[in-house]
Amino acid sequence: MALPLASPVDVATYGHYSFDTSGTRYRFTGRIAADGPFPPEPGRYHVYAGWFCPWSQRITITLALTGLTGTVSVSYVDNARDGRGWAFRERYGPDPVNGFTLLREAYQATEPGFAGLVSVPALWDREKRQLVSNAYPTIELDLATRFGRPVVDVYPAGQRPEIDALDEWIGPSVNHGVGAAATAGPEGARARAGLLDAFARLDERLAGQPFLVGDAVTLADIRLWVTLVRYDVGPNAQRAIHPGLHEFPHLWAYARRLYTIPAFRDTTDFSSFALPGVELPDWTAVSA
Repeated sequence: MALPLASPVDVATYGHYSFDTSGTRYRFTGRIAADGPFPPEPGRYHVYAGWFCPWSQRITITLALTGLTGTVSVSYVDNARDGRGWAFRERYGPDPVNGFTLLREAYQATEPGFAGLVSVPALWDREKRQLVSNAYPTIELDLATRFGRPVVDVYPAGQRPEIDALDEWIGPSVNHGVGAAATAGPEGARARAGLLDAFARLDERLAGQPFLVGDAVTLADIRLWVTLVRYDVGPNAQRAIHPGLHEFPHLWAYARRLYTIPAFRDTTDFSSFALPGVELPDWTAVSA
């Protein structure tokens, strides 16, 4: 029997998506741990993701690099939503774990009557039949560190302080500041200044090294890259911030170099996040 799919997006009937903002944005914060209620067992966990979502891509890149794609499964919600929230439709297929048509069903199965933010990524526990977490920072950390020896250690113990220190300023200025940087007014001006200063610092850092930390890919690179790949076709598509990422040659070369790695390239669907009619930069022109 075929698994069910949600009906097409229908804003006229269901309205635009909204949620109760009185609670915490990320309600579920369980952790995978050998001595906790969610032990690291192969085949037990499933990630609900979105191709459009940079936070989801952080998870899917991490899964690919660490060699966990056969251990933790992934499915994708549709790129568009109406008042019902994220849904499973024909483009990316049904929910293979529970047969839900709407992602909010997973949230309501975990907390009956849930009315908060229904977000991706969200980590589901098949055994307990509930969400573990929808807090992407800890999901990526747990997947990177809790399942034994990874193929690529993206969060090496000796480099964790430096990775975390980078996230303290790259996160606010780049990952979370990029949207505001494209807006008008004083807030937009401040965000642009912070973003461009961060790009300049990163460009200088990458002039003499291939990755942000050490000589291999880490979470620092994953976290930054998902914003870079969306930048010139999303927030800066109309060049409201500056002429383009190519103005920072070392940063641009670094971003394209990462795109040659299958874990980055194969988890990228430009059609899911590029604004309509935007010309894609040449991500295949890699410089030394």
